[in-house]
Amino acid sequence: MTLDRAVLAFAGFVVLLGLALAATVSPLWLLLSAFAGLNMIQASFTGWCPAAIVFRRLGVKPGVAFK
Repeated sequence: MTLDRAVLAFAGFVVLLGLALAATVSPLWLLLSAFAGLNMIQASFTGWCPAAIVFRRLGVKPGVAFK
């Protein structure tokens, strides 16, 4: 798995987790999904993503989007 795919999979997981928690625990968990969405938008413009930094340090091989 490349860094790009790992970041996208993690973002998708966070969005779905936020939605599940909002449906079962509290609507305030929608803020987690909003945060993930905003982070994806800023990463598309800047190329900087905190999750990419963490995955890179964990040894995930690089992709083409996050250098």
